[in-house]
Amino acid sequence: MIWFEGSHGDVSFAFTDRSGGTSEGSWGSLNLGTSNGDDPARVADNLALVGGAVGADRLVRMTQVHGNDVVWADAVADGDVPVADALLTDRPGTAVLVRVADCTPVVLAGQGVAAVVHCGREGLVKGVVPAAVRAMRARGTSRLRAWVGPRACGRCYELPAAMADAVAEVVPQARANTSWGTASIDVGAGVLAQLAADDVDATDLGADECTIEHDRWFSYRRQGQDSGRFGAVAVVR
Repeated sequence: MIWFEGSHGDVSFAFTDRSGGTSEGSWGSLNLGTSNGDDPARVADNLALVGGAVGADRLVRMTQVHGNDVVWADAVADGDVPVADALLTDRPGTAVLVRVADCTPVVLAGQGVAAVVHCGREGLVKGVVPAAVRAMRARGTSRLRAWVGPRACGRCYELPAAMADAVAEVVPQARANTSWGTASIDVGAGVLAQLAADDVDATDLGADECTIEHDRWFSYRRQGQDSGRFGAVAVVR
């Protein structure tokens, strides 16, 4: 269930894989996604397992839309699921969750503040990770660190050449080629470049964990519409 866990100051965080849950079939077993056809009761059980694993009093998730909106969890009413691609918290015990299946999950942590970010091709161009960094710094947090999780790698994330060129015009470090020689992008490399430009120290946990290549991860590209979602969760203690 918990593939990697860590801490930074008073922030604890974890990245999940697809094991240890209650879902079956293509969603087996720790599916955290609620819009892909899985039994909602099983997904609710899986979300509760993740919240319990990090000792959260409350778990807030978001409806991710490949944008750059940032939402603070303390403004979210119980049971609400805000539309955003970055979810931040500075309230002890309130955990924030991002869900992915090829896009890049990012955890950000500073003193008293934590964030999770969903970054795909569009989010990279729109600057969702820098937007989250700005929001955290606006709250006065210091010593920001980042952890970049498993995602589709540049060897596998094929795109039409024109689409890949459009991304590389904004984030040149994302330009890549597939292992078979066609145009692609490396969203993780682009995220790491954006973090470096914002002077945020980052650890690349997903460098060798391509979601398309390894079946310990859910992957939309590999599994199609019935793919589940794994995630990253962060909480302030």
